[in-house]
Amino acid sequence: MLSALLFLGALLLSTCLSVAVPKRALPSGYAPRKAKCPATPLVRPATSLSSQEAAYVASRTGPAQKALAAWLQNTNAFNTSSLPTVALTTSGGGYRSLLSGAGVIQGLDARDSNVGTSGLFQGLTYQAGLSGGAWLLSSFAGNDYPTITSLKTNLWTQAFEDSLLLPEYLLAALAYAEVTNDILAKESAGFPPTLTDPWGRLLSYQLLNGFDGGVLDTLSGITGLSNFTSFAVPYPIITSLAVKTFEGQCLPGPNATQMELHPYEFGSWDDQLSAFTQTAYLGTSLSNGAPTTGSCIVNYDNLGYVLGTSSNLFNEACTVVPTATNLTTSLTGDLAAIVEAAHALSTRDEYAVYPNPFFAYPRASLYEAQTDLFLVDGGEALQNNPIWPLIQPARHVDVILVNDNSADTSTNFPNGSEILTTYVQSLSAGLTKMPVIPSVDTFISEGLNKRPTFFGCNDKTKTTIVYIPNVNYTFPSNEPTAKLQYAPNETSGMIANGVEIVTRNGDPMWPTCLGCGIMKKKAHALPAACAACFTEYCYN
Repeated sequence: MLSALLFLGALLLSTCLSVAVPKRALPSGYAPRKAKCPATPLVRPATSLSSQEAAYVASRTGPAQKALAAWLQNTNAFNTSSLPTVALTTSGGGYRSLLSGAGVIQGLDARDSNVGTSGLFQGLTYQAGLSGGAWLLSSFAGNDYPTITSLKTNLWTQAFEDSLLLPEYLLAALAYAEVTNDILAKESAGFPPTLTDPWGRLLSYQLLNGFDGGVLDTLSGITGLSNFTSFAVPYPIITSLAVKTFEGQCLPGPNATQMELHPYEFGSWDDQLSAFTQTAYLGTSLSNGAPTTGSCIVNYDNLGYVLGTSSNLFNEACTVVPTATNLTTSLTGDLAAIVEAAHALSTRDEYAVYPNPFFAYPRASLYEAQTDLFLVDGGEALQNNPIWPLIQPARHVDVILVNDNSADTSTNFPNGSEILTTYVQSLSAGLTKMPVIPSVDTFISEGLNKRPTFFGCNDKTKTTIVYIPNVNYTFPSNEPTAKLQYAPNETSGMIANGVEIVTRNGDPMWPTCLGCGIMKKKAHALPAACAACFTEYCYN
């Protein structure tokens, strides 16, 4: 929550240019549009994986296990006759998490580094991101999985220096005009925009290489990119939270509905919703899973809107209606001015709003009477690591590398509170795969927030979590979540430190120990070095 509050403060204090807001929409690739409905059902119960995700994972398993085996055998004499399913998560935390998490990926990616952990990324089956981690995952996946070096060189370095979130540059006025037209076009199409729309569009200019700041990029469109179609990359999942505004809430509670957004589906495993819809047809008017008109909607799943959804903190203002002010020192005010060009502002504009695809769908018991879903930053309920999708029994994930870049302390480092909350809520939800997580006091007293730790080492019924926290090895990586502009040396320094985070500052024994943690629950003999590794890294 501290990260969220700091980030909201940045939104309220960011200096912006005055923008002349046009009053009518020109043609825009951002607006949702009508399309023919698919022959397959648009809504299904959350009782298993979708056929599309299951097929992707089945095809991904071969390349992933081959790469995982190669990395393990290169690291030490591991028996690789049977292998676990491994996933990676990147926490929320704005650009701090994006850049630190990018370094972690670089240190795992055989295409982009030559360190002891290089090659493990190629062995992953799933990858999840939340808020700043969702920015990273969207930029990575939405640009067809280039190397981190390529993203840094060709997009991020300049974009983060000339940040459109602090538009002190002439280019900002042009971008604001283009974004305003996109928002007006969405309104004209019959879908009232909210602050999340311009927020996501401005972020897209910094994260997506596509035409006009990635205006044509969609979450479902990732399924057509070459690295996805060749099953060369882990399946991506972005998370968000649904707020029960119909119960008078403006902030998500501890048991808020955990929403998943991924290339094939949108929905939740949680009992209060327990259903999924096809991502490509978000925005379609449905009743009990069937279209209410003769057509469906496509293009609602704009990738900028999705990554903006996962990082939407405007609801922190709660009952205060956003104020539109063109001559302002408030980014929120400028975003509000863009939205106000489309309609009168209300508290609805503080949320990422999705027409409810589960309307009148009996299985979605808590939401079946709601015409809209109101989504916000996935970390607002103190679960800043997107672990929830990966402890669902249907996914059979054995090991999760959890890169935690949260700002839980006054010095902007994690203290274990986020992963602890996930453990507590998993117990309440009846999810049995989450390993025991100690108290924050234990985390700090034992230094678990300063080094990698294996949770669930000795319980074969649990997922093994390899906890990899943000540590400032070579650069002050505890930058505030509110920091919205990075100089080139800061972007490079943060990414380089992220490589040190995943290699434990180049510790020569760490790759073997990481392999030991990944393989511990497999029924074969482990290298002799694993005994010392388990003594050092296994909690309990």
